[in-house]
Amino acid sequence: MKNYFLLVGACFILSSCSTPDAANAAQLLGGSSQALLYLNCRAVSQDEVEFEFSQPVTVKHISFQPELSVDSVENGKTVRVKLGEKPESGKLITTEILAEDEKRNTINVLVSFRSRNDRMPDLVINEICTEYANAAAGRKPEFIELKMRSDGNLGAMRVVIRGNTAASRLTTFEFSPVEVKKGDYIVLHLRTYDENNKDEYGDNLAESGGVNASPNARDFWIPGTAKLIHKTSFVYVLDQDDEVIDAVILSEKPDSWWTKDYFAEAAEFLFNKGVWISPEGGICRPEDVVISSGTTNTRTICRDETMEETGTPQAWYITVTSGATPGRLNNPNRYQN
Repeated sequence: MKNYFLLVGACFILSSCSTPDAANAAQLLGGSSQALLYLNCRAVSQDEVEFEFSQPVTVKHISFQPELSVDSVENGKTVRVKLGEKPESGKLITTEILAEDEKRNTINVLVSFRSRNDRMPDLVINEICTEYANAAAGRKPEFIELKMRSDGNLGAMRVVIRGNTAASRLTTFEFSPVEVKKGDYIVLHLRTYDENNKDEYGDNLAESGGVNASPNARDFWIPGTAKLIHKTSFVYVLDQDDEVIDAVILSEKPDSWWTKDYFAEAAEFLFNKGVWISPEGGICRPEDVVISSGTTNTRTICRDETMEETGTPQAWYITVTSGATPGRLNNPNRYQN
């Protein structure tokens, strides 16, 4: 959540790196597009960060938490800061920056970003559970399983779900730094119910409790108890440049087109990224994707681990009842309609 405080001659903004564009931000602040505004920031390399403003500025003060040294600052509309060290890949960092334009208007910004991670692993979305259950053993939330296809670090990698009934709202989980190896499984549980549901960033893979928590895979939990995924959903994994690492599209019915605009927008987004393209070479329709109508909490949508990922439904199937395998090799037995 972003908070804006407008002061006479100065502006203090508490924000994250994801901010409105200049025109929208100007409206929020009650000014024009010529107002001095903070727009965005991004880590462009392991030791360089850019901060974007609506006007050229001169930096009067900058500091980082955790503390980082600064080698140089290049002023301008885009402020380029060269760090004196390389922070851990994908680490969450908070910056306070005080800047001044040529008219001596000042802006004070408190912003968080993740350091550059150039070691994100290659991975595939491997299993999806779209249904919740309140079983005798406990609450069983929906989950998304990822399988690593190379070594790397998950820091700053994001999992996005577009399937929420709140139209264009995106559900995102962003990983903190953690080393992974080729062949590792990651289970992202889509609700949190108990205090023993732990994000496993350490060496103990049995640290987390909860139904479907795996002692052989890293478990992570999205806060809250709201339903985030449905039988018609888009699931994709993004790097820091908003490039798609992997994606899966689910549809409950094999319709000829999407019933909601935000689903059509998501299909177009993946098409433009070069993933999930229809057999004719266009935007995927519901009839071109994984049909999820037979799924339950134990009958999950699985990728055939013997097949190469192609961005088509051919590698995907629904398991038999009690065929869910979070954190381990997928069940080869397919559900028959």
